[in-house]
Amino acid sequence: MRIDILTLFPDMVKGPLEESILKRAQEKGLVKINVLDIRSFTHDKHRKADDAPYGGGVGMVLKPEPIFEAVESIKTREARIILLTPQGKRFDQGMAKELAKKKHLVFICGHYEGVDERIKGMVTDEISIGDYVLTGGELAALVVIDALVRLIPGVLGKEESILCDSFYSGLLDYPHYTRPEEYRGMRVPEVLLSGDHERIARWRRKEALRRTLKRRPDLLKEIELSGEDKGLLREIEKG
Repeated sequence: MRIDILTLFPDMVKGPLEESILKRAQEKGLVKINVLDIRSFTHDKHRKADDAPYGGGVGMVLKPEPIFEAVESIKTREARIILLTPQGKRFDQGMAKELAKKKHLVFICGHYEGVDERIKGMVTDEISIGDYVLTGGELAALVVIDALVRLIPGVLGKEESILCDSFYSGLLDYPHYTRPEEYRGMRVPEVLLSGDHERIARWRRKEALRRTLKRRPDLLKEIELSGEDKGLLREIEKG
């Protein structure tokens, strides 16, 4: 996969791209991530990429020319052009799965009061990571990229770890424990020490259902529950 990030502030995104899973994915050659400075596509000596809005108002708006030229300089036939914006579709795990299958993604990071509306004519997707406002789209782009890159086959050491992630199967993740067996009077659940993989799997599924029911009951309406899941939920509700 190829990913291009268009931003006014390249240093905001470069650091995270050089750490952890994102770094290893690039080293493995599974994804190539490029960061482009939008100001490089301006044509005045001040490298001006924003201007005051027509009609008046506070703040500045990103100009269309440098963004159009930046996208055109890298766009491929398969490219999905993504604008990070509070007005976009809410990002979720389903969208991450879909984007992880694409060959080329271009992220446009808005800033200030937003982008000139004409830019949206070449955008294929408008994405929001939540109902709040950030200073710019850089952090939102990193969230989306991190979520989708880890789904690319070969990025994670153990593919089954993806299947246990919160939201991957529609549920929140079950609780995790590691050594020591006891710490400050808090013990690891006995079932996890039993070596009985069937019991452990059942416990984990039940705890995932319990956590989802308590914290995000809305998610249970979105997935197809098996007969066993329904039985576990009845046990949970009975206490």
